[in-house]
Order: sequence, then C-alpha cells, then structure tokens
Amino acid sequence: MERKNIQWMMDARFGLFIHWGLYCINGVTEWKRSYERLTIEEYEKYFEEFNPVDYDPKEWARMAKKAGMRYAILTVKHHEGFCLFDSKYTDYKSTNTQCKRDLAREFVEAFRAEGLRVGFYYSLFDWHHPDYHHYGDLYHPMRDNEEYKDYEYDFNRYLEYMHNQIRELCTNYGKIDILWFDNSYGEMRGEKWKATELVKMIRELQPEIVLNNRLECNASAKGSLSTPNPTAYAGDFVSPEQIVPPEGILDDMGNDLPWEACCTMNNNWCYTPNPYNYKDAKCLVRKLVECTSKGGNLLVNIGPNARGRFPKPAVKVLHDLSEWFEDYGKSIYGCGKAGLGKPDWGYYTRNGKFVYAHLMQQEIGPVALNIPTSEIKKIRRVSDGSEVLIVKPWVTELFPGYTFINFQEPIQGTFLLENDIDTVLEIEIK
Repeated sequence: MERKNIQWMMDARFGLFIHWGLYCINGVTEWKRSYERLTIEEYEKYFEEFNPVDYDPKEWARMAKKAGMRYAILTVKHHEGFCLFDSKYTDYKSTNTQCKRDLAREFVEAFRAEGLRVGFYYSLFDWHHPDYHHYGDLYHPMRDNEEYKDYEYDFNRYLEYMHNQIRELCTNYGKIDILWFDNSYGEMRGEKWKATELVKMIRELQPEIVLNNRLECNASAKGSLSTPNPTAYAGDFVSPEQIVPPEGILDDMGNDLPWEACCTMNNNWCYTPNPYNYKDAKCLVRKLVECTSKGGNLLVNIGPNARGRFPKPAVKVLHDLSEWFEDYGKSIYGCGKAGLGKPDWGYYTRNGKFVYAHLMQQEIGPVALNIPTSEIKKIRRVSDGSEVLIVKPWVTELFPGYTFINFQEPIQGTFLLENDIDTVLEIEIK
C-alpha cells in the first residue's frame, strides 16, 4: 500500500546521507567497536576528544542544495550509541562533549532554511546501552567475550529507552520528513522492537512522516510492504544498499514499490582520510538517472571529518554535480519510468507528456529514439531550449518504427554530445 505522504520524496529523487559520530575520529569504520571487540572504556577516548570546531551545517546545506539534492538524512544515533541530539535519556550525547552543541538541531534548522527536507537515521541496536544484548548477539562488541556470558540485562528497559528517544526526535525538532531505521537482523525484527506500538506513536506525532522498511528487515529484503497485507511497521519504501536494483522493485502483485538506493561516495560510510576511490559526478549522475528511470531514488553518503567538515574530494564531487544539475535538473525532479524500455545509448525518464532522453554514449550517426515520429510534437535540448532536428536520411529506411534525431548540422553527421556525463533532450509527446 503506497502512502500519499511519500510522493514528495519520490518526486525529489536525490538525497544526501550523512554518517557522522564519534567514529569520524578513528578514520576507518563506524563498526570499529564491533570489529575490534572494544570495550566501552577503550572507546571512551573518542567521546572525550570529540569537538567538531568547524561544523557549519549552513555550508553543508548550501552545498547539498546546489548539488541537486532535495533532502538530507543525518545519523543522529549510530550503532555505537552516541547521540548527536540532546536526549534527556542519556549522557552519551554531543551536548556533553567538548562542543556542547545539539548538532542535530543545528542540522535541521540549516537544511530547512535552504528549503530541503530533513530526516533522521536511528540505529535500532546500541552497543553502549547496558540493556542491549551482549554475549551471543550477532554484532555486539562483547558478543564472544566469556566475561559477559552471564551478564544480566533487561531488554524491555532498552526498548523503553529507544521509544523515548524516538519520541524526542518526533517532538522536539519540528516537522521531520523521514525516519530511517537501521536495521533488523536474525530474531531482532518487527515486534522484537515493539514495532507496532512504536510506529503508532511516530505516526501520531508526525502524521506525514516517511519510514523505511528496516524495522522489519534489512537491506536485502522488501518485507511485508511487498504483500497485499503489510504490517503496521512495514514502512513506506524499500531501502537497498550499495546496489541499484537491476529492474527496479515491484511488489508481489507486480506493482511498482517506492524504493531508495543508498550508497557511499567513497566506499566508506564514515570519514576516512583516504582521498581515493571517490565516485565522481559522472558515476553518480548516471546512477541517479538509472534509479529515476526505474522508479527509484538515490541517497548518496558523505562522512564529515572530526573537525566537522566535508572531505575536500567530496566537496569537489558536489561542485561537479551542481554544474550538471544547473542544466538538466528538470529531467530528474518529478520524473520516473518512461515505459519505453532501455535504449542502448542511455536511459529515458518521464514527467507527464515530457520524455527525457539521457544520452550517455556517443553514436556514429543519427540517434534512434524508440518513439514513433507521429507521437512526437517537438524535441529540445534541456540545457538551452534549442531545437533538435528529426531527420530521415536514407540509411534509416529499414527502421520505420524509430525516430532519428540530430543537431542542427550536419544533417546526416554525428550527434555530438554537449555534456560527456549525460546530455539530456526533452521530447514533448502529442
């Protein structure tokens, strides 16, 4: 069942993910405590050191908006349990570090001021809370530490803590557009989180909020959202990770499901000083177009550093994205599947009577559109509104079901791409 409240998100198509916490200091992974089996005491040095003196969310928001992003999601609590918001239920929060700032509040205010929608990522599991599973858990740093074999905890007390924090997020920060949960695993899913009760509270406090599907499953599954009778906690969209679905995502009845693919910009969710392996603007634009053509969104992650700045390679990528969006943004926003199949030279997206041809490959002659000429009113370049010619050279006579196009001249020459990332044409259908 598709909820009307998700329409704005599916029109936006492009979002910014921000993974930021104490783990930005280690510069390796947000999973450091788990991978290295670190105790709370061994990890405490990051809490004592955390002080992002250069944090300027207004600058983040300006860069994101210029780069074509229409919404942003901040990790207000990751698996390490550290909170970027001023929760009254824990001392493990940014307002108790050297910076003494509610970083989530500043994020919300800055991004809203730029007209961007805002969301919170919240980890369902918590390696800092004393009442979360320790020994025998799949991920907890103490999962195989014999000293915790007889450790007593009250999981209901953790659930009360978790629900109370989510109530704070839904109450103290104005309108929140997205809650992005991460994630269910093994037996830790659905009602193990008291999910029906949790979602009832969330939707009462934030009636228009959009939820992902991870209260019920992980990145590799659709969950009951795909069935005729989804649970109350099935969420509003599917959230594949580090992959673009080969053919989009359909429910069990064959209908389109809302989905959002999330990916890292440089193979890491958290900050790493490694300046290599960044996906460039060409890659991200083309993946965004692919997602849009399949009815989905793309959420691209940046990990700010310990000083609170976006890494310089990420800033360059955002700048390069802004140049493409300045010319071609209308071929993404409000667009979706075109119903025309995938052409060899790129992708189609569509918004009502306008079909957008995303040309990503240089052709050796006229470009073939699998749209009959009789259905086309006109074709224009999106970047400047100039006319694109429909041509009928003798070499195309074998293919009457196609429309062939070229720039102004030469008539039978090669269609030269104006943008080597993606040159976009607007085809108005009669």
